[in-house]
Amino acid sequence: MKKLIYLFILISFSTAILISCKEGENKKSGEVWKAEHVVFIGLDGWGAYSVEKADMPNVKELMANGCYTLKKRSVLPSSSAVNWASIFMGAGPELHGYTEWGSKVPELPSRELNKNGIFPNIFQLLRDAAPSAEIGVMYEWEGIKYLVDTLSLDYFALAPDYNEHPGVLCEMAEKYILERKPVLTAIIFDNPDHIGHAAGHDTPAYYDDLRELDNYIGRIITAMKESGIYDNSIIIVTSDHGGIGKGHGGKTMAEMETPFIISGKNIRQGGAFNESMMQFDCASTIAHIFNLEQPQVWIGRPMLQVFE
Repeated sequence: MKKLIYLFILISFSTAILISCKEGENKKSGEVWKAEHVVFIGLDGWGAYSVEKADMPNVKELMANGCYTLKKRSVLPSSSAVNWASIFMGAGPELHGYTEWGSKVPELPSRELNKNGIFPNIFQLLRDAAPSAEIGVMYEWEGIKYLVDTLSLDYFALAPDYNEHPGVLCEMAEKYILERKPVLTAIIFDNPDHIGHAAGHDTPAYYDDLRELDNYIGRIITAMKESGIYDNSIIIVTSDHGGIGKGHGGKTMAEMETPFIISGKNIRQGGAFNESMMQFDCASTIAHIFNLEQPQVWIGRPMLQVFE
């Protein structure tokens, strides 16, 4: 019996060492992370004005169990590439240089370039700090590819045309999470922007699309649970801009105010927060989760009030 007890203790101790070593491969010595995984979900063209009226039970459960603001402001112009760049790069267009809806390269010289020849970004910061971390990005709009520092990613993929294959990006995300258990993944849905341009913002078709997207978010959460990462994860759901009529890019609040929702491990059940938030604060908040030091060129601030 004593030999069996000794053998059990030895196996348990060896397993703990192996787990510790595996985690050590992903982190520099002494780092303490708020969570081991961050799943970032972006809904292109999702205006904050729509949240109260939208039938989005999964999103609203995240809001109830975490923290959120419906007052996060876009940078100008309130359109896609310039704002996704700001979200991932911790700075505005004056510094990262992406200034237009469809920017693929900076129209202004980036104030600073990293070793990959792109403005410092959250993906590169995590890669440098945790070389073995699984990092991936999936998207429906090809323009995302030019803004996420693909040289810092393990995986990036464009989903097929949404009009013909509306659920494929969700399926890709489910498969990736189940198989790879990423440390950081960004999943960017092109709608409701597409519906906003076609049928118009704040229309029945727009809200129908939000209901569908909420279902995809629920499926992604289920995949996180099935993969075993859910209890050690933080989920962020946000947007690049809103819209008015069938367009965006202007200076109305319907175009500029976007939701930011954060929920999960070490996140307060605090509901709405009132502090000012900008797009570039998203990267800073993710950097804080992973205990990453911000580059001097970043101007974003982590939303410290959302953490326990």
